[in-house]
Amino acid sequence: MSATELLGYAAISIMVASYAMEKAAPVFVAIFALGCAMAAVYAYLIASYPFVVAEGIWAAVATRRWLVARRSG
Repeated sequence: MSATELLGYAAISIMVASYAMEKAAPVFVAIFALGCAMAAVYAYLIASYPFVVAEGIWAAVATRRWLVARRSG
């Protein structure tokens, strides 16, 4: 297994686990954003540019959600 594949598996694992836990604490929304950013890097490395855009948007949306949740909580 290549380092690129490991990055992809790690990104997806982080995204799924943190999404499942995001109601528990705002930090999981931040971790989800990190997973999305990692998935965007992975998509770039495999030259899947539509997914770079999609995951980049998800990372930005999740970061905004985390900032709002952190302020209000």
